[in-house]
Amino acid sequence: MIAPDKFKGSLTAADAARAIERGVRIAWPEREIVVLPMADGGEGTVDVFLAGGWERVRCRVRGPLGADVEAAFALSSEREPRAVVEMAAASGLALLERADYDPLRATTFGTGELVREALARGARTIIVGLGGSATCDGGAGALCALGARMFDAEGRDLALGGAALERLAEIDLRGLDPRLRGVTLVGAADVDAPLLGPCGASRGFAAQKGASLADVPRLERALCRFAEAAATALGVDVRDDAGCGAAGGLGFALRAFLEARLERGIDIVADARDLSGHLAGASWCLTGEGSIDAQTLAGKTVLGVAARARAAGARTIAFAGRVETRAVDALAELGIVVVPIADPPLALDESMSRAGELLERAAARIARELAARED
Repeated sequence: MIAPDKFKGSLTAADAARAIERGVRIAWPEREIVVLPMADGGEGTVDVFLAGGWERVRCRVRGPLGADVEAAFALSSEREPRAVVEMAAASGLALLERADYDPLRATTFGTGELVREALARGARTIIVGLGGSATCDGGAGALCALGARMFDAEGRDLALGGAALERLAEIDLRGLDPRLRGVTLVGAADVDAPLLGPCGASRGFAAQKGASLADVPRLERALCRFAEAAATALGVDVRDDAGCGAAGGLGFALRAFLEARLERGIDIVADARDLSGHLAGASWCLTGEGSIDAQTLAGKTVLGVAARARAAGARTIAFAGRVETRAVDALAELGIVVVPIADPPLALDESMSRAGELLERAAARIARELAARED
């Protein structure tokens, strides 16, 4: 079984799967192989559903810093259509140059526009992939795209972006799109973080989106103000729920305002692609992603795939371009063998530019060892 995620910045999940397959076929040509690219709610999630025969719907939406971008989502052809929206396609870091990262201003407005278009296409279930975000606005921008309004103490509309939430005084939900009623919303999260605190949206993740040491506490205060205003408007407080810190707090907006379920993205994708069914009878499961680190242990693709492989009686090997020793040791305790694709380690730029070649070579090496073990 070959079921990797993307190697971010280098290979899509499908590219990674093909590289592993090529390596295995070189070294172990007689082996039966099933290839099933995976995703966990981040970039590539829509592609997984498109590979399953869903329709690609393209539209122009507002990008993370305001400029229009072309994004797409997946729509099923069922009698009551389902849609899969990838927030990374509208509000993701990959849409920006590194020098332009700005979580103080970045907004999820475009993600809300994607949801709105899915509603217009008749979707009755909408899955929102919560990964790869450039934002830390708690999902406030997405709510505004869906008809909500945010006011400061003088009754003026707030600007978009996380920092503006420091001045939030009131949330008006009267204009929220009525088509949301009766629609099932599911947030596909790759982390189980709460909205606030050391592991939350700002303190846990804003730095990697460009936040400075001074920006992080400012964003934390802004999200705390948003959570307090939400509790006042809704009469419930879900800021501590697992997954509410995903995608800069978009998980919070979906959960609090739109009553979405927050589920592990890898489980949603694995169920949709029948990973467990395909694993039946497999001896080995080869998975992987660009970096195996602390976030891997929080519920990303490698861990989710390995859990299903273990239940099916298959052993798991995970390839990675970058590895952290603590994560490797923790995965080893779960029976997961981690294989760096660059040995000896290469400079990051070289490793990323040669990822396909290195992954194929590593897969061939491992396949030879497995074949020799079975002889």
